[in-house]
Amino acid sequence: MSAEEPMDEVENAQRVSSEPASGVREIQEAEADLEAAQEKLNLQALPIRAYLDQTVVPLLLDGMSALVKERPPNPVEWLAAYLLKHNPQNPSS
Repeated sequence: MSAEEPMDEVENAQRVSSEPASGVREIQEAEADLEAAQEKLNLQALPIRAYLDQTVVPLLLDGMSALVKERPPNPVEWLAAYLLKHNPQNPSS
């Protein structure tokens, strides 16, 4: 069979059944993408106070508590660095 000829249904079924993990992985990735999109829509629909309470306030309070304990000479820069370092939306944190 040449590269241009399509696989028949049996060959295709054999190929698909031999790769179930990749299919499951694709479904899981699609579900995760859907959940992320729904969460984004839910956050956009929240009132301002609820949005801040769910997204920024917990991290900001943790950062301010650490700031008070540390008492650096440059508190704004220190807090900015803390927020960036502990950002839950950043996969490298």
